[in-house]
Amino acid sequence: MGRGRAKAKQTKVARDLKYRSIDTDFASLERELRGDQEPEEVEEEDDPYADLAAKYADYNTEDDGKD
Repeated sequence: MGRGRAKAKQTKVARDLKYRSIDTDFASLERELRGDQEPEEVEEEDDPYADLAAKYADYNTEDDGKD
């Protein structure tokens, strides 16, 4: 029983998106798509496996005899 309400909301949102006049900043969009903006600083999380990765970093680089 509650599908009618959900469908009505979807219809309302779709109609709003279809008929609303949107002022798009195309210059900003172009910069974003080109990648001209500075990347946001991302805090690095402590990797619990970093010490194991460093320990076994050269493990796969050894020659295993296959050519």
